[in-house]
Amino acid sequence: MALILTQKERTLLEDQKSHEEICIQKYKDYANQAQDPELKALFSYYADQEQQHFDPISQILNGTISQLNQGNQQQNNQPQISQGQTGNPTDYKLCTDQLMTEKYVSSTYNTTIFEFTNSEARQVLNHIQKEEQEHGEGIFNYMQSRGMYNPK
Repeated sequence: MALILTQKERTLLEDQKSHEEICIQKYKDYANQAQDPELKALFSYYADQEQQHFDPISQILNGTISQLNQGNQQQNNQPQISQGQTGNPTDYKLCTDQLMTEKYVSSTYNTTIFEFTNSEARQVLNHIQKEEQEHGEGIFNYMQSRGMYNPK
């Protein structure tokens, strides 16, 4: 059975799709600009994750829902962050911008999730939002490990 979206659901999902496109491009661009090899690896990893968000959103827009790999794959494959290094100004700017982007994108999923009538679609969107929050946590952890972010 095909999923029939309301106009509001379609509009919200189109917004999320464009957010994911921007995230993919920013992570790819920032991986190329980053000075620290660990940050390059982290941004490249997140670019791949964002592509994995883009695809199911496109499928939902086309009327189908596919299950995401909802295991802890991200936690197991995410590049490791070493401690005790000092960050540089270029990487600080990239991280700050991307952390701000993740905060925004994650927050927009709230409205989209609450407006969806189909519970399977909600589960997929909720999983994507959780991964967006994990991206933000990864960037925060990187920044904190380099003295770039002090939450106090």
